Amino acid sequence: MHQQAMKILVQGTVQGVGFRPFVYRLAHEMQLDGTVANSSNGVIIELQGLTKSVAEFCNRLKNEPPPVSRITSIITEEISVLEQRSEFIILPSLQAEQANTRISPDIALCPDCILELFDARDRRYHYPFINCTNCGPRFSIIKTIPYDRPNTSMNVFTLCPQCEREYYDPLDRRFHAQPNACPACGPSLSWHNRDGNLIAESDCIADCAKALAAGKIVAIKGLGGFHLAVDATDFQAVATLRERKHRKEKPLAIMVRDLEQARKYCLISKQEGELLSSHRAPIVLVEKRNDPVLAKNLAPGIGLLGLMLAYTPLHHLLLADDNCPPALVMTSANLSGEPICTGNDEALTRLHGLADYFLLHNREIVTRVDDSVVRVMAGKTRMLRRARGYTPEPLLLTHQTKNVLGCGAEMKNAFCIIRNNEAFISQHIGELTSPRALDFYTESITHFQNILETDFQAVTCDLHPDYLSTRFCKSQKTCTQVQHHHAHAAAVMAEHGLDEPVLAVLLDGTGYSDDGTVYGGEWYRVDRRGYTRLAHLSRLPLPGGDIAAREPWRMAMALLYIAAGTNALDRQRLPEALLRIDTGKRAVITQMLTQKINCPLTSSCGRLFDAVAGLLGLCLMADYEGQAAMLLEHQAAMTGIDQRTNRYDPALEDKEGVLILDSRPLILQIVEDLQQDVAIGVIGYGFHQWLLEGSIQILHKLRQQTGLDTVVLGGGSFQNKLLLEGLTTECLDGGFSVFSSEQVPAGDGGIALGQAYAAGKESNEFCMKNKNILHGE
Repeated sequence: MHQQAMKILVQGTVQGVGFRPFVYRLAHEMQLDGTVANSSNGVIIELQGLTKSVAEFCNRLKNEPPPVSRITSIITEEISVLEQRSEFIILPSLQAEQANTRISPDIALCPDCILELFDARDRRYHYPFINCTNCGPRFSIIKTIPYDRPNTSMNVFTLCPQCEREYYDPLDRRFHAQPNACPACGPSLSWHNRDGNLIAESDCIADCAKALAAGKIVAIKGLGGFHLAVDATDFQAVATLRERKHRKEKPLAIMVRDLEQARKYCLISKQEGELLSSHRAPIVLVEKRNDPVLAKNLAPGIGLLGLMLAYTPLHHLLLADDNCPPALVMTSANLSGEPICTGNDEALTRLHGLADYFLLHNREIVTRVDDSVVRVMAGKTRMLRRARGYTPEPLLLTHQTKNVLGCGAEMKNAFCIIRNNEAFISQHIGELTSPRALDFYTESITHFQNILETDFQAVTCDLHPDYLSTRFCKSQKTCTQVQHHHAHAAAVMAEHGLDEPVLAVLLDGTGYSDDGTVYGGEWYRVDRRGYTRLAHLSRLPLPGGDIAAREPWRMAMALLYIAAGTNALDRQRLPEALLRIDTGKRAVITQMLTQKINCPLTSSCGRLFDAVAGLLGLCLMADYEGQAAMLLEHQAAMTGIDQRTNRYDPALEDKEGVLILDSRPLILQIVEDLQQDVAIGVIGYGFHQWLLEGSIQILHKLRQQTGLDTVVLGGGSFQNKLLLEGLTTECLDGGFSVFSSEQVPAGDGGIALGQAYAAGKESNEFCMKNKNILHGE
């Protein structure tokens, strides 16, 4: 019978996901001889056997890979048949000239390991570091490629004879599971008091459960960093955590054992349930039930709760303990503006005074990885924070792009490296405003470069001169700057494979511009090379500059002043909510507005949300970014009124060929409604409808003007479900094709992708033009 030999290169996420054992078992089933090996370039397979068996092997290789793997390419080459081969074996890892393989994200504990974890007959019974090829740490423990145990932080743990047999048995579920370990040879827990002193002879998990039940705050070392944990059903315990962490009202995420428990606290759709139970195990924003058990101060003023299921064996054991509260707050263990803690000594120092106890382990975390956050909107999963479970999986770009580093923005920073037309978006870095955050940022860029084995043809950043990411970019050999909202649009274009000009609706907080004002409510004609600003929200003054974003009452005063002049700021005319502000402070802002002192102009949608929320008394002083908008969205979503109703008619003005959506008539109508005691939720919903109707009217006019009918929606305001779903529906009903962010955040966490996609355009014309082509036309 005819024999055939084949060499196959498989690229993608194919290391650390059980791919070689899968190949080994498949080859044995097909009675094929040959070899399989990891390399920096992917998984290399050489095999031979009957022609029909080789063909079936290739078909099943493509269609039946391990569930966590992600194949991007299979390259086959027919080779000469070698008679001396008589078995199929797994070879040691090989090195290649350039890395094309990918590292798997950290993976939630699999069902098989959960069964073993709670099986008293199993040798890993109650072992808090159980894992196999289908689950466990990956990205957070790798130091370099290829992904083999000596290149991870598990290299300090010598396998015992039983674990070693599993590790080298191709038919075992733990074959080459790099974090493989057991109580005899692997990592272990330790229990410490608030001063870091070891509490000897402790049952660490049982003692942790008792401490949490007693209202104590525990710093728990997890997969990619530390959490601060507290009983989510204890109002006072949550209040103590907020006080110590200086987190007055920002929502706190909770963790529960399983989906059954989660449904007791929240309304969870089928899609949301699948996300929660997936191997990625992100935090999912879901609708709260009117539940008397959970503490009322978890997410004050909003109807959503960040919820995740136990995803490590330690979490499973803790939540299964009889003394443990059924729901735990699990929030990043850091101070505001700083990255999460990863090292034991670091945590004992930085978290001293925050935590009452420390639950530590001795497996090193090589790379900080926070929890990912997603929300289901318009029927699709939308990334709000991309990190554990997703990073470092790349996006495949359909249009040629140079190897580029996108440095990202300042808030919610993440960077992006494009290599071989694949976009690797970093884990969430956070607010790039402190020396520790900058160190985390630069260390992470270096780490990504090492594991991707790549250099950059270009480095690109935002226009804002004071961003630390901009300063980092300008310290490199090459630096190209991309305007903030151009990058937001380009991020959506990159994700959805768009290269030709589109219309873009770009709504967010702030973005540095070329004309001396602050952008944030924009309608562009945009392509990868540049943009033309065709419309925007009317401009508002920012009394005091950036501080106005933290004090929405200032924006409310500014909006009243713009709409009705100085008289609107008289005490007798002010809405009741603004009378809560100190008279002296109001007088200062009135003077700043009337004399135009430190009042830069902005078209920001975020600041308009702040202003309306301030007028309605929902948020006068913001405790966290986006609070006013979230509170306003919640009130609007609670109204339940007819969604076809437009309470406020948008007013469009054409000024020298640029359309302006004027907010002044809107504000006068809102003030009148307040005087008539119209419900806040009704006003809030009317405001959302005003913005939606104004946007679609602008798009219809721009389609007539440009001939374009493809629309992208970008910017952090599209994390608002009413806006995203409303405008998506309006666009589709109006005959537009509409695209929005899914795999990357719509806000600044995704902007680095857009920077890299724009600056990486393969075109001599692009490279030769002045950099201002990236700013606008």
